[in-house]
Amino acid sequence: MLSPPHAAGRPVTAAGILGVLGVVYGDIGTSPLYAMRASLLFFADDGIDRAEVLGILSLVFWSLILVVTVKYVAFILRADNRGEGGIMSLTALALRALPERSWLRKAAVLVGIAGASLFFSDGMVTPAISVLSAVEGLRVVSPAMEPAVIPLSLCVLLGLFLVQYRGTGRMGRIFGPVTATWFAVMALLGVAQIVQNPSVLAALSPLPAFEFVAGRPLVAFIALGAVVLAVTGGEALYADMGHFGAKPIRLAWLFIVLPALVLNYFGQGALLLANPGALENPFFLLAPEVLRLPLVLLATMATIIASQAMISGAFSVARQCVQLGLLPRLIVRHTSETEEGQIYLPQVNFTLLIGVVILVLEFRSSDALAAAYGIAVTGTFVCTSLLAMVVFWRHFGWPLPLVLPLFGGFLVIDLLYFSSNLLKVPEGGYFPVLLGIALFLLMTSWQRGRELLFARFRQDGLPLKSFIARLPQSRTIRVPGIAVFMTSQADYLPGALLHNLKHNKVLHERVLFVTVTNESIPYVQPDRRREVEELAPGIHRVSLRYGFQESPNIPKELETLREIGIPFEAMQTSYFLGRETVVAAAVPKMSRWRQWLFTIMSRNAVPATEFFRIPSDRVVELGVRVAI
Repeated sequence: MLSPPHAAGRPVTAAGILGVLGVVYGDIGTSPLYAMRASLLFFADDGIDRAEVLGILSLVFWSLILVVTVKYVAFILRADNRGEGGIMSLTALALRALPERSWLRKAAVLVGIAGASLFFSDGMVTPAISVLSAVEGLRVVSPAMEPAVIPLSLCVLLGLFLVQYRGTGRMGRIFGPVTATWFAVMALLGVAQIVQNPSVLAALSPLPAFEFVAGRPLVAFIALGAVVLAVTGGEALYADMGHFGAKPIRLAWLFIVLPALVLNYFGQGALLLANPGALENPFFLLAPEVLRLPLVLLATMATIIASQAMISGAFSVARQCVQLGLLPRLIVRHTSETEEGQIYLPQVNFTLLIGVVILVLEFRSSDALAAAYGIAVTGTFVCTSLLAMVVFWRHFGWPLPLVLPLFGGFLVIDLLYFSSNLLKVPEGGYFPVLLGIALFLLMTSWQRGRELLFARFRQDGLPLKSFIARLPQSRTIRVPGIAVFMTSQADYLPGALLHNLKHNKVLHERVLFVTVTNESIPYVQPDRRREVEELAPGIHRVSLRYGFQESPNIPKELETLREIGIPFEAMQTSYFLGRETVVAAAVPKMSRWRQWLFTIMSRNAVPATEFFRIPSDRVVELGVRVAI
């Protein structure tokens, strides 16, 4: 499995820019469907006035500039982890820069877990609100179509999740052109209204935002909870950096996406200044009546693409969490023979589908879902700012007097958005909060349980060196064949070998102790993948390293041992695995409920045979009880 070329070195091409538009900007590109309306709905009861429209529009514009353009495009995209981005890559970078067992390292792990938990919450809300907001355009075409909105939305979403097993390769070819058309149409619709009411351009100045905030500070603070919807999807710029590189993402944002978004938002503002009643659906009312149905179809395609990008991102983050030891083993199916990043995780896909269907049936409109949307997004923004502060200070060596005011300023903005969204908890914000807390508890329980499990292995285990030293005098019978013992502790004898000796009283002629290590980098170079050490005649220790973007394939790697003169025949090989049953110790080091969670996750984890791609007919499993 070769590591892909570093994205930063790839030339920028038109095809690359189209790919960026389709994959990276689908989410933020569909925000105009609901962001402006949701921001102004708070004022709808007594009618919206010019100051409110310009104030909100100015807040939207400067949010796009400060949060996306300055924070993400100018700074966060610099923090690449060997070409990869995203909250887990940033966490891995922070951990590499911090000393073991330090409080700052432990805090960075918790922030990273919180960010990943909120990302999965966002992964449920994004498809629901995006598709609902597009299909709701049918109400503008004809009020008689309103009863069809929920059933059609569910059909689109069900179809989207049910085809995930086929992979995104074929669908991806149309993502770019459709999204490019979407941005062009948005820009043209906005320009048509701005020309008719150019006074709306006054909102390009921050003055209307300042006046709005100064005149009505409490109302402005509440409105921030909806204004942030304009920058949802900003995290995708960083998360998808490994696929395209920072340069195409920056160019696409500065010269295509940002201008199109600004023109459309200002077009909606111009329309609302001329006709406040257009708040019913300012996006679709930008278009002439004859073009509204085609616009609904185009918007639906754009939201499917936005949802697909989020689903693929959830698959990728879930695999990263597994590789970093934050989740139990999950089924990972590769949907492409050539692209390592195209994966399908059925358990994650099913969970997202159930969550999305519940959201659509519970909230029933994009306006109601807007209350549930902002918390997960802004929470991820906060986690990114905190981790970036550590990475730029400790990893990149930026001086602390520069890092603190810079990322501290971003953090203040993120916290304002986050605290404003907390006001929406009773209206629907409880969903991502409860889901995020549940995922956080699951991940921290799994991480703590693994730490205690490995500590117990080291405490009760026999050092490998002691076993090797005693082996010549033990008179152990050696039998033909190859035995592979999988072990997480390279310096200790695997429990499976001890049980094999105890019950069968034999040892194979050739023995391989295989340890898989997951490193805090996305891909491990081929020359660092394997490390082999001869411990005794016929006995070797094999260390295999994988990055958090890779899926292990143990038999494939062991086949390469022939290159260095170690005989390996797949049909003569038996894999010995220990199957641990976790029980409570006399003095438990985990609370009962956390131990229960860890036990449930252990029982439901994908078997090591499937995760490591070991042939099931070559496996011998030996059970052992472990008290933690």
